[in-house]
Formats: sequence, C-alpha cells, structure tokens
Amino acid sequence: MKWCHIPVADRALLGVADAGGFIELFQLAGSEESTFTLEPCARVALDKQCLALSLDWSTGRAGRASDQSLNIISSDSKGQLHLLKVDGAGPGLQCVATWQAHHFEAWIAAFNYWQTEVVYSGGDDGLLKGWDTRKPATPVFTSNRHAMGVCSIQSNPHQDCILATGSYDEHVLLWDTRNMTQPFADVPVQGGVWRLRWHPLHGHLLLAACMYGGFRVLDCRQAVEEKQDMCTVSASHKLPSSLVYGADWSWLTFCPVPQSQQLSNIGSFSCSDPGARTEDVEVAGQPAGPPSRSCLADDGGEGWIKPQVGNKKKTSLQPSTEGRKVSSQLHTPGTMICDYDLHVETANTDISLLATCSFYDHVLHLLKWENS
Repeated sequence: MKWCHIPVADRALLGVADAGGFIELFQLAGSEESTFTLEPCARVALDKQCLALSLDWSTGRAGRASDQSLNIISSDSKGQLHLLKVDGAGPGLQCVATWQAHHFEAWIAAFNYWQTEVVYSGGDDGLLKGWDTRKPATPVFTSNRHAMGVCSIQSNPHQDCILATGSYDEHVLLWDTRNMTQPFADVPVQGGVWRLRWHPLHGHLLLAACMYGGFRVLDCRQAVEEKQDMCTVSASHKLPSSLVYGADWSWLTFCPVPQSQQLSNIGSFSCSDPGARTEDVEVAGQPAGPPSRSCLADDGGEGWIKPQVGNKKKTSLQPSTEGRKVSSQLHTPGTMICDYDLHVETANTDISLLATCSFYDHVLHLLKWENS
C-alpha cells in the first residue's frame, strides 16, 4: 500500500497492490463528525493468475508540475511491469503499457522521481533493471551487482541522481543514476532488505526493513553528499522470531504548544480500544480523532528504539492473545504532535516517528526516534 504524495481532486488517494492481481485505488473521505472512511474508487486487473507485488506513484518528489501526468508503476509475480495512468477527475485507472521485465517474480518497481519517464525494477532473478517507459521493450541498463533477488528500490525524493536498492543478499546499495555500472556505496545490514524508505525531511537518512535482521536507520550523509562508500547505522532494532517486512516514516512530528493553547489533558490512551477518549491528545492543524493517533514508547537512548507492546509495564515483543492494549505517553508537557507541512517553522525535526510491520508475530510497531 502507498499513499499518493499529493491530493487528487482534493482527496487523499491510497494505492493497493493485492494478491488477486489487482491495483485498486481508495479515496479518503471525511464527514462533519471528523470520522474518516476509505472508499474504493478505481480497480484494474494486471493479468490472469498473477499476484500484484508492488506499486509506486510518480509523484515522489515535492513540487509536481501541474501539467505532469499522474502515473503508477506496478510489478507482478509473472515478472511483468505495468504502467498505469491515473485520471484525477474520476479518479480512474487505465493500463497504458505492460512488458516482460524479469524471468521470475518482479518483486519491486519504482519511479525515478526526477525523471518520471524512467522506472526501475528488481526481480527474483537477481537483476536490477532500468526502463524508459516511452520505449519499454528493451532495458536501458541491466545490473547483476546484487548477488540475490532485488526486493526494494527507492529514488531519493530530496536529491537528484541518488537511488537506493536492497536485496536478499543483505546489502543496501546506493547508486548515481548517471552511471549505473557500479554503486558508490555498499552497506551490509545482516538481513534481507525487503523495504527501503528515505526520510521525508532528511535526505541522508534511509530506513531499511531487514526481515530477520529487524530494521536499521542508515545515516548516508557522506555517501550522498560526497559519493563516499560510507554509511553508518544510526539506529537498529531486531525483533525476535519475526520478519520485518515493512517500514516507513511519518510526516507527523513534534511542536511546542503555544501558550494560548496549552493542553490541559494530555495523557496515555489505548490504541486497541475503539472507544478510547479522543480528546486526550490534540494534533495541531487536525481534528482530534483516530486518524491522528500514534502510540509512542520512550526512546531507549543512544539511538536505539524501544517499542512498547503488551502491558504498559512490559517491553516484550510477543503479543498477548487477550485483553492486549498498547499505551504510552505521547509526548512531554508543552509539546504536541503536528503535521510538518502546517508547522514547518516550529517543528522539531530531530524527532522522527516511524512504523514497522512484521510477519509471524503479526505486529505493527509505532516508534519515536530522537536523532541526537
């Protein structure tokens, strides 16, 4: 699942690639009571008897031109790529091109956010490929630099020509897209790299979901700015007996509460209880309610992240089978969670919120990380 990076017809759009071989769009609809629902609005079948394995929006870089078309690139279990055009008026979906990209599963497809006619793909055949969607029959390049299946690709939304790729070979590679013969950085992460996400505000921070290796936050400042083969691990966490398949950053951050709006009732709440009080937490620029909730655990110090799952007094990562609640103090007095776009001048960019999801234990972890 991926949200479109921009509103479409004043609505937020969610794209979903599913195991039935469909790409489906949902639009976020609100009501006067500040409740929200996801309403299906478009659906396209990629092919018969295939699984849709990935999708990416063409709008990953901020500041999309008004005349730029809105597209989705998707990949499937037959090794094919599919270019879909989004009609914002409907919204609707139309498949404009399909081509064979890999011999086995095409695990990932992604846009070059700076040149959206260019897309990249990674497959179970261990190959990383680049394509020009105007002439997709032949790849622009083919790389076998990864030793195993290529699972994750993301163009850097902050800086042109920077591409990150991850593989079952437990390495993250950074590339200069002007020269795809060799990566300029190679980072071993002790786990198969299923997902990569650049930070929404800091172009040198890269979040990696490393399956059995948990997750890592990589500081790639020297690599990105000076093209050095140098990335450091700023934070990491391993979840016992689980595979971390998903990881992503949030655009929500922390802001000081104006003196005129000091909160009088800040406390913890239960994310697992649909009847939890909604007035306990105020989110700047947004109505109080479920869409703005985040369960945050205290930072463990020294760049380590300590998720809190189960009873509040325990830090076990094993979910209980009954009566499980997840609760924690959201923030210190005098601060509130806010949307960065609405409070750019006061936002604390040294604190980041991120989420991970894991297999086997079926847990979504929401975490706070202080980059100090």
